[in-house]
Amino acid sequence: MLPSADAVVSDLDYPLDEVESALTDRYQTTVPQPVRRALGLRKRDRIRYAFRPNGEVVLQRVSSGRPSDDDPALAPFLALLERDIASHPERLQPIPADLVPRLQDLIGGIEVDLDQVLTDDDASDQP
Repeated sequence: MLPSADAVVSDLDYPLDEVESALTDRYQTTVPQPVRRALGLRKRDRIRYAFRPNGEVVLQRVSSGRPSDDDPALAPFLALLERDIASHPERLQPIPADLVPRLQDLIGGIEVDLDQVLTDDDASDQP
């Protein structure tokens, strides 16, 4: 006897080839968890439906401009940090006072706008 689709989803740590969801009376659906995981979707993200000539419709995540969109390792790393900090706040330590002047020397005078998206020119300046 083959396992049910629900059992397969819970037992495997990789996406399935197919998943289904149902439409409500208002033509709404919930994006299944394996699809959300595969696309890296979070609440309030936007999705795009791409129509193919053969009749297929492809679901895609719309880039939000988040830095993690360009680096597939960044979001999982930040999630790991978040969980670790929440689980072990006692491990957090302040930057030693004698290190602060050294850090300021390294970045002295550099103005950074953390909300500004890097252009291709900015990214190519990186080593």
